[in-house]
Amino acid sequence: MKQITRRLFLAVAASVALSSALPILADEGKPTEIRLGVPGAGVGGKPKVGYTYVATGALRGVLEDEFRKDGIKVTWIYFPGAGPALNQALANGKVDFGAGHGDLPSIIGRSSGLKTKILFGAGRFGPSYLVVPSGSDAKTLADLKGKTLTTFKGTAGQLQIGRFIRKFGFTEKDFRIINQDTYSAQTSLATGDIDGTLTSPWTLESRGVAKRIVEIRDDKFLIGPLSFWVTEDFEKKYPAIVQRVVNRLIQQAVWSSTEANRDAQYKLWAQSGTPYLDYKKDWEDYALKDRVNPLIDPFYVSALKRAVKESKEFGLIRREVTVDDWFDPKYLNTALKEQHLENYWPQFDANGNKIPGTGTGK
Repeated sequence: MKQITRRLFLAVAASVALSSALPILADEGKPTEIRLGVPGAGVGGKPKVGYTYVATGALRGVLEDEFRKDGIKVTWIYFPGAGPALNQALANGKVDFGAGHGDLPSIIGRSSGLKTKILFGAGRFGPSYLVVPSGSDAKTLADLKGKTLTTFKGTAGQLQIGRFIRKFGFTEKDFRIINQDTYSAQTSLATGDIDGTLTSPWTLESRGVAKRIVEIRDDKFLIGPLSFWVTEDFEKKYPAIVQRVVNRLIQQAVWSSTEANRDAQYKLWAQSGTPYLDYKKDWEDYALKDRVNPLIDPFYVSALKRAVKESKEFGLIRREVTVDDWFDPKYLNTALKEQHLENYWPQFDANGNKIPGTGTGK
């Protein structure tokens, strides 16, 4: 009798130990919560951002609508520390998806062993402006040689300024480059504490505190592509949930790339605290379908590979980072096929040229 009791006790103990080691699941093997990490925050840390169609989806609550009937909570986590802070949260198991991660922090995360799969692109292209205090005598980048520029180190902005400087024949050693986030840099322009930075100039110019001396709108490689990824663990556990997330965000991409919704989208983004004017001027002259483009096309792959190479050249990573095995396009392909969007967005080749015959769908 004692032996039977002892066996029963051991069996129960083993069962309890096993159950405590397993993740807590909702009914039918679904997660209780979907956590999306956003690499940024609005003015003053406001939990709203603009710029991407994924941000628009958050503002419109499209994923909340999708999963409400399942009792699955959707949580958007905003990181004022941008891409590096999102990497830290990923390393600590605090997020399931990365909602618009820039090229450099994504690459740094992968080089340090973080396990993600890129599901689709979250944004591409855009203008670059070199902005200086309104009282500055500088007229070109060369006039700022030896002076103080800022960038948000560890973010996509650090690669952008490296590309920008190199485009004009300089290196970072030709300037004093310090670390500031976007909002701090804009304040420093207004106070004259820095000599220049790359930022949107429009509201600053309207206030008379800064001015742009260089504007580039046609270089598709200055600003790296943004990525939407899922952790490998979450994808393995809940592939059906991943597909539903992708489906809804691709639907959002259609809404966001519809020209009739352009102004409404700017107004949504302005809830972040960045003024409507900045979005309107930064996006004018670009077809929405070109920039609001989720495709993993030759351009996207080439741009990410180029960013890996630049990250090594600029001394920002040391380990090799592979790109081709980083993508998991099956969810995107399924969403495009089911929604009859196979030819909705234009594809671009590795040199940034639009591929003829693409993007002619509804």
